[in-house]
Order: sequence, then structure tokens, then C-alpha cells
Amino acid sequence: MQLLDDNMYFIILFWWTFLFYCDMYAVRAEETDALSGFQNLTKNYNKYLRPNLNEKPVKIAVTLEIASIASISEDNMDYTATIFLRQRWTDDRLVFEGSNSITLDPRLVQLLWVPDTYIVDSKRSFLHDVTVDNRLVRLYSNGTVLYAIRITTTVACNMDLTKYPMDRQTCKLQLESWGYTAKDLIYAWMRGNDSVRGMDTLQLAQYTVEKYYTEVTTGKDETGIYPRLTLYFVLKRNIIYFILETYIPSSLLVILSWISFWISQSSVPARTCFVYCSQIQPGPYRLCNPGSASEGSDLPGVTTVLAMTTILMGSRSTFPTANCFIKAIDVYLGICFSFVFGALLEYAVTHYCTEKQAALKEREKKITCEEEEDNFVILVNNDAKEKSIHDDKIENNNLKSDTRCHFREKICFWLKIREQINIFFSCFTVKNPEKIDYYSRVVFPLVFLIVNLIYWSYYLYL
Repeated sequence: MQLLDDNMYFIILFWWTFLFYCDMYAVRAEETDALSGFQNLTKNYNKYLRPNLNEKPVKIAVTLEIASIASISEDNMDYTATIFLRQRWTDDRLVFEGSNSITLDPRLVQLLWVPDTYIVDSKRSFLHDVTVDNRLVRLYSNGTVLYAIRITTTVACNMDLTKYPMDRQTCKLQLESWGYTAKDLIYAWMRGNDSVRGMDTLQLAQYTVEKYYTEVTTGKDETGIYPRLTLYFVLKRNIIYFILETYIPSSLLVILSWISFWISQSSVPARTCFVYCSQIQPGPYRLCNPGSASEGSDLPGVTTVLAMTTILMGSRSTFPTANCFIKAIDVYLGICFSFVFGALLEYAVTHYCTEKQAALKEREKKITCEEEEDNFVILVNNDAKEKSIHDDKIENNNLKSDTRCHFREKICFWLKIREQINIFFSCFTVKNPEKIDYYSRVVFPLVFLIVNLIYWSYYLYL
């Protein structure tokens, strides 16, 4: 009984295996019938020879999908993108009967002829292979081959950063044949600009894709003229971040420096905020302590200059410095630093003119008192010496007359020169130093507004 059961089990297993192989061979037979030319891949098909050899060139229709742009580097002047490259061409050697298409295993691409397309200006690239090679090979009955691959590449992009961060960068992705010249191979966008997908929905951190367009060109080399496809895309930088991060703080520091124009000239610590306080920090100087009434409060002056210097130094370490471009943001920070430093110099000039005017008044008052005393002494001694001097003058008058005339001429000459110098410097003398602050309250904001209008008009619209 046990032997009968074992025989039945063996018969069932044999019969099931027989049916399985029969079905498999039937499927293979159907595939062979449906694809009569498929065996040419391993027999008469030569993958080392292009289709239409010694005849018309092979036309490669290309479509492109931009999956993502991971990064755009201003320092290295390149961008990293992941793309799906799809190429279609017709190979008469792969024509088979029927109207269906067949998708092959990606490893079979090694048995087919494929175009030697490469990415121009690529610094480094790789094909994705997780979990298998990201390739697609599909054959159509009319001999059309669809070959799609997924590539991540870092491509060079020459950038002009003179208008950073209000710049627009035009980058390009170029596809070219490595060995086949224009006589052997022709590239074409399958649907023109519609051959590129993914640009409209692309999300970037600092940029917005303003526009993109395609072009069919050729690349000239000493070995020949090669077909080339080019995708141009214009990237516009988003300026909102830079306005909040740099432009507004630097502008507010400039406005803060104007507060010193409304502070009394006698309040030196309040306007300069830079006093001798070696007991707090090492060194002869330190910033004012806002809580100390004797040292003044933390108002604009050197503080704003130091703050602008901090922003300038931070910008040099944060923003790109490729090829030592003088960028638009550097120009604006330089303008703001000049206005802040000019506000500090304005007080220095005002304070100097005030002190000079006060010293001049004291000097005039002192000279007036001394002249009155000298005149009184001269009047007293004049009568006593008049008689004795009169006799001596009569005797020596004839001898010294010539010498005195010559001496008087020299004195008059130097007095005239001194008078002209005083007149020249008087033109630069401010009679009322308080008016400097008065005019500065209007001139500084007005000039800053005009400079801003010129700056933004030039970098945004020119």
C-alpha cells in the first residue's frame, strides 16, 4: 500500500513537470513565431556596426526629463541634476512581425548597438543601479529601439555674478556624440521644446526657472564635426532672502547713524560711543556701557561702523567669491558703510569747527585786552622818550632812511601773502557749526535715497 502511494506521488510529480515544460516550450514557440527576427541578436546581428552602415545617417530622436536639480554652486560654477535620457532610433535589422512591442532585460543592451551619447562639460556622472541598472530597452515591430537611462551628473555652468543676488544665470545641458560625426549620426529633439519635461514643476532653493528652450547645433573638433543637442534654461535668483538678511539690516544701520545729527555736539560719548574704559576690557578702548550715564548711551557712531564692518566681513565669508567678482551686494554694503562712516566724520568736522570757533573767540578777547594794556603803556612812556628819541632820529635819519624803506617793503610783501592765505582758508571756515547738523539731516537722507534709486534701477532693469 505504501509502495502504491509512492508510485502515485511520483507519477503526479512527473506529469506536472511534463505539463510545465510543455507550456514553457509553447510560450517560447509563440514568442519565436511572433518575433521571427529576434534570434538575430545572437546570430547575424553585429552590435559593433551602426544601422544603415554606408548609407544615410542614423537619426536619434531624444526626449529629456529633469527629475531634480540637487544643487547649484556659485563657487564651483556648476550644477548637479538627475535626468531621464530617452533615445529612439530605427534599426532595420530588428524588424519583426506583429504590432506589439517587447521590453528586454536591461542586461541585453550589451547585445545591441546604442549611440555613444555623452554629456558635454560634465565634471562627473554616474548611472543609477539600485536595485538594478536603471535602464530601459524596448523593441518595436518596425525596428524602433527605445533606450532610456537615469543619470546624475554635475555639469559646468559659467556664471556672471556681477549682479548677485539680482542675477540671472543661463545654464545649458549639451548632448553630443563622442565618435560618430554628422555624416553617421543625427540628433533631433523629438517634439521640440516639448521634448523636455520637469522644468515647469522644478523646485529650487534659491532659484526659479524663468524659461527654457532647446537647440540643435554641432560641435567642431579637430577630428570632425559632431551632432549636438542643447538645452538652455534661465535661472532667476530669489532675492527675498537677501533683502531680509542683508539689505534691510544694512539700511537700518545707515538710518540709525543719522540719529547723531539730532544729538548735542557737546555730548561726545553719545555721538561717538567710543571712550576710554580699560577697567572693563583689556586695551585702551571699549564700547560704551548703556547703563552708565557718565559714559553716554549706546547710540550711533563707532557702534554703527563696527556693525557694518561685521556685516561686510560676514558677507565675504557667506557669499560666493568666485573669480573675485565685485557683486551688486558688495556695492550696496560699500555704499552703506560709506554713509555710516560719513555720519561719524560729520560729527568730527562739526566738533572741530565748534572748538576752533570757541578758541578763536577766546583768542580775540585775549588779544583785545592785551592791546588795551599795551596802548596805555605806550602812551605813558611815549612822552618820556620823545625828546631823547627826537635828537637821535635827527642825527640818524639820513643814514637809515634807505634801510628802513627796504625793510618796510619786505614786511608789506609778506603781510599781503599772509592776508591772501587767511582769505583762502576763511572760505573753508564754518561760521556757524550748528548748521552742519541742520543740513546733514536733509542731505544724508536725500543722497541715500537718490543712490538707492540709481542702484536698484541699474541692477534690476539694466
